[in-house]
Amino acid sequence: MRVLSGIQPSGRLHLGNYFGAMKQHIDEQARFESFLFIANYHALTTIQDADRLRRLTRDVAADYLALGLDPSRACLFRQTDVPEVTELAWILATVTNMGLLERAHSYKDKTAQGIKPSVGLFTYPVLMAADILIYRSNLVPVGKDQVQHIEMTQDMAGYFNNTYGRDVFVRPEAKLNEAAIVPGVDGRKMSKSYGNTIELFEPASSARKKIMAIKTDSTPVDQPKNADTCNVFALLRLFAAPDEMDRWRERYARPGMGYGDAKKRLAELYEERFGPCRERRAALDHDSAVDDVLREGARRARAEAQKTMHDVREACGLVIA
Repeated sequence: MRVLSGIQPSGRLHLGNYFGAMKQHIDEQARFESFLFIANYHALTTIQDADRLRRLTRDVAADYLALGLDPSRACLFRQTDVPEVTELAWILATVTNMGLLERAHSYKDKTAQGIKPSVGLFTYPVLMAADILIYRSNLVPVGKDQVQHIEMTQDMAGYFNNTYGRDVFVRPEAKLNEAAIVPGVDGRKMSKSYGNTIELFEPASSARKKIMAIKTDSTPVDQPKNADTCNVFALLRLFAAPDEMDRWRERYARPGMGYGDAKKRLAELYEERFGPCRERRAALDHDSAVDDVLREGARRARAEAQKTMHDVREACGLVIA
């Protein structure tokens, strides 16, 4: 079973990235044949600073390795190291109707946030489909907000196979992560664009300051509190064991607990989880091993992509050298 995941190098990674996708990628690397790419082509829709993009791209690789990704199990590579993916994106575009792309929720959401409505942003789902289909991926771990893109990829695979009368592409399926949406310090979905993130490797003092500032309601200490609407409780649930969360739910339901108590525990759990990783991440900052991992990952990924493109070109009637 082959699993394909991608992550954009659009800024420093945060808890939303980790619990929404990265943790699942790392936990499941032993169960599946995993391909994980750093989507630096996709990042061009929002980043047009060459030095910054290069730095962020490498940072993503170092972050994954610090968090426990094993390159002997998972194939980690840069999207741009497999140029065949852009060729496939063009070919898919020739069999895809405009109406499919016009229905994309992500395009509407991003333009509503002020991102310029470029052709690249509009055709983003086509490149994403190429990323998935070129490795003949069976499963794609995504959050709920990305399910539509997987459905569009399924449609494009069908368009191609039906147009050329060959089952070149397998049908990929979305693999939903239960913790797909992580609240930010202001209560909205944690996102770099909202400026409400808690980064994975920021200093302990900075992380604690942000945690203690998480937005809560004004329920006084001597009143019960609603755990189900509390941002701190939602974040605690991502870190703490189920039996501990049962105890916290009981405390929320009784008078006498202040939100500060839950925030302090969240800060402790954050440091337990990411403190050791922070040290590993610092050591990788200038380690050539990161670049070696990316080169080997690119070699493995491109070999698979070239096999697929041989079949694609043959189906289309394109010249095969």
